[in-house]
Amino acid sequence: MLAAGAPPRYLLVNLTALVLGATAWLALGRTTRTLLTGAGPAIAALAVPLLLTALFVAPVEGASRWIGVGPLRLQISLIVVPVMVVLYARRQDAIGTAGMIAAALALALQPDRAMAGVLLAGLLALVLAAPRRLPLMAMAASIPAFGSTLLTPDTLAAAPYVDRIFYTAFDVHPLAGSAVLVGAAALIVPALIGALSGAGERPALLAFGACWLGVIAAAALGNYPTPLVGYGGSAVLGYLLSVALLPNGAREAGRGATFASRPVAGRSADQTTSELRLPHPA
Repeated sequence: MLAAGAPPRYLLVNLTALVLGATAWLALGRTTRTLLTGAGPAIAALAVPLLLTALFVAPVEGASRWIGVGPLRLQISLIVVPVMVVLYARRQDAIGTAGMIAAALALALQPDRAMAGVLLAGLLALVLAAPRRLPLMAMAASIPAFGSTLLTPDTLAAAPYVDRIFYTAFDVHPLAGSAVLVGAAALIVPALIGALSGAGERPALLAFGACWLGVIAAAALGNYPTPLVGYGGSAVLGYLLSVALLPNGAREAGRGATFASRPVAGRSADQTTSELRLPHPA
């Protein structure tokens, strides 16, 4: 990020998110079993801020995806959708299914094409790994939600140090571009290691991997935040929180992947109030 000319405070935002996410990771590691027993209500609760964002937050160039937290702008979907996908993959019930359907509706209303696709990808991986009635219902709801976002023009321009980082990093230096690609690929390492090693709860690992692969694909195909290697704390928090809820073996793999994915050349979900003049807060 420094090589690309990003202000030093951008690194501070990412570093702060890393510290907060790591703290939450340690806390969740001790309470995951308890949290899983109430996974359904937790998923439903996480869907609420998505709906509130879609319904009540003032749009930025036609999209209601961000909320202000002090001087920062957070993209709530990047924080909660990966967590919801992992929780739901590990424990499905009627309440959790309702929460996933509500999340799909919220992403369609925002609209957020990237995260609607991410939700669909995670649920599709879950259904393919463990076809059951409730996940099929959740996936069925996510299909028209994603379809509706495809019909809505996304006119948001690429924001500096947030979007198109897979391409602009190579303008800085080939090594910077290579580091960005390696850092992005490292995000799905926990899923690959867990799935290939036969770790428990394979559906959760595959859903996690599909979710973050979807985030990476969206960043490569459109003007959407580039996770971890771009500026912003939302993706950092979402990644660490979702890894914290994986089975233990995959969590350990995720720790190495996270520190391998240090930000190099981008900007993402959070934005100081002084930056609101940019095309959009990521």
